[in-house]
Amino acid sequence: VGVFLFLIVDLEGKDPTSTHLRYTEMEEDAEMTPLVSHGSSHFLWIKHSNLYSDVKNSNSFFFLQVFKEYFKELEEESIRDNFVTVYELMDEVMDFGFPQTTESKILQEYITQQGHKLEVGAPRPPATVTNAVSWRSEGIKYRKNEVFMDVIESVNLLVSANGSVLRSEIVGSIKLKVVLSGMPELRLGLNDKVLFELTGREKSKTVELEDVKFHQCVRLSRFENDRTISFIPPDGESELMSYRLNTTVKPLIWIESVIEKFSHSRVEIKVKARSQFKSRSTANNVSIMVPVPSDADSPKFKTSTGSAKWVPEKSAVQWNIKSFPGGKEYVMRAHFGLPSVESDELEAKRPITVDFEIPYFTVSGIQVRYLKIIEKSGYQALPWVRYITQSGGERINIVKANNEIHTQPSDLDS
Repeated sequence: VGVFLFLIVDLEGKDPTSTHLRYTEMEEDAEMTPLVSHGSSHFLWIKHSNLYSDVKNSNSFFFLQVFKEYFKELEEESIRDNFVTVYELMDEVMDFGFPQTTESKILQEYITQQGHKLEVGAPRPPATVTNAVSWRSEGIKYRKNEVFMDVIESVNLLVSANGSVLRSEIVGSIKLKVVLSGMPELRLGLNDKVLFELTGREKSKTVELEDVKFHQCVRLSRFENDRTISFIPPDGESELMSYRLNTTVKPLIWIESVIEKFSHSRVEIKVKARSQFKSRSTANNVSIMVPVPSDADSPKFKTSTGSAKWVPEKSAVQWNIKSFPGGKEYVMRAHFGLPSVESDELEAKRPITVDFEIPYFTVSGIQVRYLKIIEKSGYQALPWVRYITQSGGERINIVKANNEIHTQPSDLDS
């Protein structure tokens, strides 16, 4: 899709790089949708810091990323101070509105902020133009050669009030931080189920990956032939691949909750959290968000570990546990006053949400079998692999309160 018009305007609707362009000014408190229509034309806009960017399609997100890599802090002042570079980038990225060169690393070889002068003589194209590897420049050198690989998995769960798993999904990604000299080739081996079946090896401890997406550096033809993940990596940080598994997963941190009503307009919420992974692993920075009625007041908390606090703007109690070892169980009680025990909001269906991170652990069982680094100079390089499991969105519905009103005092009143 070609770009007919690209605008960058400040909060007042003025173009920081020109005086003859002006955007329609809106009232300060007016709410605008991301899509603005004028006649038969439609414009998509986004706000970044104190700037607005507007094009007729989603290319605006790409432009912002390129500007950030050039100017670090993307604000009105940085656009105004570097307006010549902005024009050069637009001219290099697009021809007659159609995208041409979109790799930021190539653009940085064409256009520099320092006004680099070419040597006298015949002009030379950048190395990446004549090289098949457009995502990596030649001549990169480091004193210490290393590559860091993170295997990160997010667990998305929806659990009913009776404990049934309604929906479960594992979303994974493999991220790289490459500090390698030259033009190295990397080969990655995983416990891929399809690979093990092709080679006739045992099927134990294998993972069947779905919806696999690779960075452009991966040789797709080789992967399709023999499932080998071979690539020349980009320098620095990048996402090598992403994948998904639709499989039944039990909650790594199981939550049980009960709401009890008491006389004199008060309510007590009891939440029990149990870790359902092996004791050798530990969940860090566990945050359990328990919804409460918006008209609740006079909060009191009692926890067997961690700390609890009331978050009134979210109408919820946040229970924080810094370290949650596997095979452990903890309890939190929250006591609130209410205007009326008959409040319908007590029966609200907002779920409990759980956030956590477990290092050195993957719920799918994916494993890096090997990571080989091959470079023609033969230097020694150190590969590092780390596994992390995160809660992508664990939501657990609350057990409904009993209709009975208890008259015994709460143990939080003592």
